[in-house]
Amino acid sequence: MIKKFNRFKNLRLDLEDQALSDSIERGEFTVEPISKSESKRLSDIAKYTLALEKKDARLNIRMKHSDLRAIRSKASANGLPYQTLIAMLLHHFAIGKVNIQLK
Repeated sequence: MIKKFNRFKNLRLDLEDQALSDSIERGEFTVEPISKSESKRLSDIAKYTLALEKKDARLNIRMKHSDLRAIRSKASANGLPYQTLIAMLLHHFAIGKVNIQLK
């Protein structure tokens, strides 16, 4: 049997997201309908964004087994696949959110 990954199992919400979740559970949150034209516009934006973010490059990397084990452990503790965590770290480095001192 194949075990399916549940990305919401260990989900941790920040204070703002938790307040929104609590509001939804209490029935205080309402959704107002949008027009078909607005729905189409938002759908087109989402499709465009997804096309830009398409993961189409592969990377093979050699690393210490102990480092990979530590990354897998941290990813699991946060409810993420380890490859997603690695991709996120590399992305944050690429856009300058994470800085490493290089000479």
